[in-house]
Amino acid sequence: MRSYARVLVGQLLLATVCCAAGLFFLLVGLSAWSDAPGWSGSALLLASGLVITVVIPVAATIATRQMFPRITRRDRVKGGRTPYQDDTFVMWAPAPTSRPGTAQARLARADVLEASLSRYSPDGESTFTTHYGDYTPDEFTPLIKLRLRVHDPEDTDPATGFEVTGESRVPSLCLSAITAGRLVVRVGPAAPEGGRTAIPDWPGSALLAGTRTCRVTGLDGRTTVVTGRVDRQLRQLRVSQEAGGIAMNGDTIDLRRLDPHTASRFAALADRDRTHPEERAPVSEPAEEARRLADRLPGEQGAFGAVGRRWSRRGGVLVRARFLEMRARTTFQDNGPVLDTILRIQPPDGSPPFDAARRLTVPMNYLTALHRTKEVVLGVSPDGASYDVDWARTNLLAGVTEAKVITPDGSELLLAGGSDTIWALMNLLVSHGLSNPGPVLDLRRRRMRAAAGILMDACA
Repeated sequence: MRSYARVLVGQLLLATVCCAAGLFFLLVGLSAWSDAPGWSGSALLLASGLVITVVIPVAATIATRQMFPRITRRDRVKGGRTPYQDDTFVMWAPAPTSRPGTAQARLARADVLEASLSRYSPDGESTFTTHYGDYTPDEFTPLIKLRLRVHDPEDTDPATGFEVTGESRVPSLCLSAITAGRLVVRVGPAAPEGGRTAIPDWPGSALLAGTRTCRVTGLDGRTTVVTGRVDRQLRQLRVSQEAGGIAMNGDTIDLRRLDPHTASRFAALADRDRTHPEERAPVSEPAEEARRLADRLPGEQGAFGAVGRRWSRRGGVLVRARFLEMRARTTFQDNGPVLDTILRIQPPDGSPPFDAARRLTVPMNYLTALHRTKEVVLGVSPDGASYDVDWARTNLLAGVTEAKVITPDGSELLLAGGSDTIWALMNLLVSHGLSNPGPVLDLRRRRMRAAAGILMDACA
């Protein structure tokens, strides 16, 4: 990842080129003023040149903040914390596009048997593209080919069902539902020729996949976590559909705010869950390799990370933060959507965690693993004043890219995504001032020999 200083210098040069007319006016005005002091034309040129020249550093600073994922004190949430619990993840995803006949369709579960990227081809390069209106353009929405096994909602036997194959535009915030392998689909009535349709409901799929957390506050005020309870969540979605839609307050449905009939139906689901407890669904359904999209979507490759020697020597460290909220917007970059996010950050000095609200470009490949982890790696400045999001380290820790260690004797060790071993190795490399800008840590290299012993101990 480029440093903040390099991004700022680049934006200053770009702004200078774009505002070159201001420098020209300033020089011409100074020359005219020296030849004829008091001439109004030279004063106008000077004023115009000065205004345009002042715009250069201001525009460069604003553009750098937009492009570089740095969190500072100005981003801290007022009061330091939001009311969210530590394990909360609130996703404000785009609503499903309405299609004829889907309003009365039955909601059903579908297992993703295979998934592959058909098309994702934005042409904005690395620039920010904003579309006005509440929609996401197709060029920034991956087209995914899906083969689904749909469990017929009218059949009580889970072994029965039918398969459908087709292409679907998937909101980037909901890509993790495909990796997890569980979707909510709207099943229409059987056609005379025997065909069935199944249209994915993407926000509902993010719930069923466990990406979005879900809690239910009962009429007695007690709150129950239902994340991962697939059958109960699907039944809740059906009740919500029949009631015309039920808004979640963050990640919570409060039955005390619903009409009595709908609240009683939700309460009946809770009673059913108490008498017949449902096991949590796995993080990901089997055969995940058949639906892995991270390798074909844009985003930084995972890496153990580059280490600035000055930053390391002065006491720069890494910390982990966690996304509490992501909110979709209509601004995009080629490698991912620009989202309004809230992160909970644990300072390295052991002081209480604080929340930060920051607009960030979140890589597409990271979004495919959002059902598994919401963690992000931050590089902390030596004075603790700023926190830089490191997507390369984040993607390696999240398992988006496979991490591997080659031992001094040539053996290969594969490290599971999210493991404490990867985190320990990253911190050891930082403390020793060793860069490894790739997912393979080769301890046979000369520059790694001095720290090979302690790095191998971390792998044990």
